[in-house]
Amino acid sequence: MTTCILITAGAVIATFIISGIFFTARTRNKVAYMLDALEDNETNFRFREDKGLGKKFNRTLNRLRHIFEKEKEEIREQEKYYGQMLDHVQTGIVVIDSNGDHVEYCNAKALSMLGMATFSNVRQLRRISPSLAEAFSKVTEGHEEKASCSNESSTMTFSITASSAELRGRNMKIVAFNDISSDIEENEAASWTKLIRVLTHEIMNTVTPIASLSEALARYAGDTAPGEQNSGPDIKAGLETIASSSKGLIKFVDSYRNLTHIPAPEKKAFYLKELVEKVMNLMEKQLKDSGISCTYEEKSDDILLYADMGQISQILINMLRNAAQAGATRIEISAYIDSAESIVMNISNNGTPISRESREEIFVPFFTTKPSGTGIGLSISRQIMRLHNGSIRLSRSDKDATVFTLIFR
Repeated sequence: MTTCILITAGAVIATFIISGIFFTARTRNKVAYMLDALEDNETNFRFREDKGLGKKFNRTLNRLRHIFEKEKEEIREQEKYYGQMLDHVQTGIVVIDSNGDHVEYCNAKALSMLGMATFSNVRQLRRISPSLAEAFSKVTEGHEEKASCSNESSTMTFSITASSAELRGRNMKIVAFNDISSDIEENEAASWTKLIRVLTHEIMNTVTPIASLSEALARYAGDTAPGEQNSGPDIKAGLETIASSSKGLIKFVDSYRNLTHIPAPEKKAFYLKELVEKVMNLMEKQLKDSGISCTYEEKSDDILLYADMGQISQILINMLRNAAQAGATRIEISAYIDSAESIVMNISNNGTPISRESREEIFVPFFTTKPSGTGIGLSISRQIMRLHNGSIRLSRSDKDATVFTLIFR
């Protein structure tokens, strides 16, 4: 009897152990199956909750599946919302895999501006504009690129910027671009209006006395009989005035010709330090006579510049002369290489600051605040920098310093 009871108890225990092992194995398989499905973004599964030892556990798994599916649906709704929002902004937005040219996302405005039905790879831009494709690949965070593309009806110029982001463990580049053609046209129209106003003013100031004197001299010559004493205007003085005004007009026209005929730069590699020292030696006597000290600091080692040495020298000489004419006693030149591998040069002086009204005009041709100035120095400097794919700007002008910044990209 006792033996039978022991056998029965042992069988029951064995049964429970086997059932437990079987249940544990099934549980592990269910969990593994669910995790594999969720990892593949598959939620179309459900465990039975009506019977069996594991119905409570199945109910828990189904609840987890429901929570995951709900979260996934909310994320999908948010993506849809943000996508619709981005499609209504007036800026083209393209998300590019930073490890290649694959386009992860682009909004409707981007497709519209580019004239494309789909955009999946940056290489597609080469058919529209090689420079645009290069700008998309080249643009980095904190810097701006400009590129143009043309179609049958118009030409568009884009301002392109970028920022970095991480998506699902991958580095992405978010490119934003805007059509600035209308802004450029407005700026060009304003510049031409200013230029025409200056040209008209200069020419009229020169031609008016010439016309007036010529008319007076002609009238006097016609009214004076042979042998009569000269009681009219001094003919010699009048002719000298006409000659002087004519020379002034010729000088003005020659300045205009210099402004519009800047030759293409003949670029070669040279150390920036050598160029600056050469210019400082050239201007040494003039600076010394004006009581000006000039220093140069190179914040990056051995800065190598690829440019037209003569044209860049012309810019530096003009900067030093402007500082001297502004009454500066100290000129400080510094240069360094920034994170985008651009060469940045700052030219600072402690002369009279440029007025707020004049800051918007100083790069306009023939605008000058000096009695004997031609007003083309800064205009030519800006054109030279553009020919070098660079830029020049007034960074600061106050009682402490006036700073011009040159950037070579």
